[in-house]
Amino acid sequence: MCDVVIVASAFGVDAIRRDGHRAWLTAAADAGASAFEVRRELFASEAEAASEALRALGDAIRELGMWPVYSTPDALYAADGTLDEAALRTALAEGAALGARFVKLQLGGFAADATYAAGAQISACVRGAKARLVVENGQLKVGGQVAQFVRLFDLLGEEGHADVLGMTFDIGNWQWPGEAPLDAAHRLAAHVEYIHCKAVTGEGARRFAVGPTSDDPVFAAVLPLLPRDVPRGIEFQFDAERLSADAAHYVAWLAAA
Repeated sequence: MCDVVIVASAFGVDAIRRDGHRAWLTAAADAGASAFEVRRELFASEAEAASEALRALGDAIRELGMWPVYSTPDALYAADGTLDEAALRTALAEGAALGARFVKLQLGGFAADATYAAGAQISACVRGAKARLVVENGQLKVGGQVAQFVRLFDLLGEEGHADVLGMTFDIGNWQWPGEAPLDAAHRLAAHVEYIHCKAVTGEGARRFAVGPTSDDPVFAAVLPLLPRDVPRGIEFQFDAERLSADAAHYVAWLAAA
């Protein structure tokens, strides 16, 4: 059995923005989730990102027996490929206020042919942090290519900072920029510390995240290649008409899959 994280958006983007994250914590705990992923982009106002508000939210998560994950849409590397130290420090500070176990950013503009990963700068930023820094593959070409992540981890190793960060591997997201999830798993599994679980339906720009099934060819092939002992996040929307039952079903299934 592994820890299962319910990502806030699984309860619906509009619902989280309307009600706030805290309103849905009991539903996540009742479903059996080990953790809850707070999404910064779903805050209704900047007041929700204030330290006091984040500490209160983190306390509420822990009181229900879960641990927090903090996700920001900001990228670790700017469009020109340079490290966005300000974005990193902000994310780490907000994650610390929440008491997050993981702080997750997008990769951003790190180039697949980069010659420098700024490992020493990242190391200086995360020094003393309790949260583990992870970067996620996104749905855009920039920040969603397998080659970018392979090059990042290679360079961090060459710079002597191989352990400065890990990866959030989103099984479904690879399909938006046209990358092969199976190839990604083969090449990046050693760096994966958190998995976002979803299947994808549709084609082209009209792709949608859906709940995976045991016979989904992509999900069924990729999941066994990834580490078994890392948390698995539910990042697809539950059926609103049977929300509690759907949430409990997927938590139990992913914990044992």
